[in-house]
Amino acid sequence: MLRFLIADDHAVVRKGLKQILQDAFPSALIEEVADAEELLKKVNKEEWDTVISDISMPGRSGLDLLRDLQQLRPELPVLVLSMHPEDQYATRVLKAGAAGYMNKETAPKELVKAVRKVLAGGRYVSAALAEKLAADLSADAARLPHEKLSHHEFEVLRMIPSGKTVSQIAEELHLSVTTVSTHRARILEKMGMENNADLMRYALHNRLID
Repeated sequence: MLRFLIADDHAVVRKGLKQILQDAFPSALIEEVADAEELLKKVNKEEWDTVISDISMPGRSGLDLLRDLQQLRPELPVLVLSMHPEDQYATRVLKAGAAGYMNKETAPKELVKAVRKVLAGGRYVSAALAEKLAADLSADAARLPHEKLSHHEFEVLRMIPSGKTVSQIAEELHLSVTTVSTHRARILEKMGMENNADLMRYALHNRLID
């Protein structure tokens, strides 16, 4: 019997995903969790065939969560669903160990296709993402500035324009205030910018703000 674990902090999303999976895999056991800590506990204690998880949930940075899951169960395929566009997070998520990345607006049949793919040991990427990955291989030097940031720097970049203080960002990402300040300084240096206003304009232009 297949065992699926759905992780999302929105109950409506969890119910919708569960129904899609139940229709496609009638005999499967499907359970739900609402935050990162719950997800880690479930994965640590029980065996699962696939995890379908949001990238942004309370309790832990999304990319750190993926790395934690990899350490607990390196063989467990994790299919990430997110509201973030593919060009923001997909490459980072795949590099962090995810078996696939999908936007939450994806059609149900595409979700089932992705689940079948990762169950068979493959990795799922959309046609558009496959083209982007191929282009990145041949044009590394032409990447946008934010694509060259570390994953923590990237998450700090996305949060600064939202008006959050360094302390708030540190609490949300489970980092020290000093570390967040260091990341901010490195972001400005790497991207050739001078202040938060520059970062906000860049983030708006490149659709990095939710």
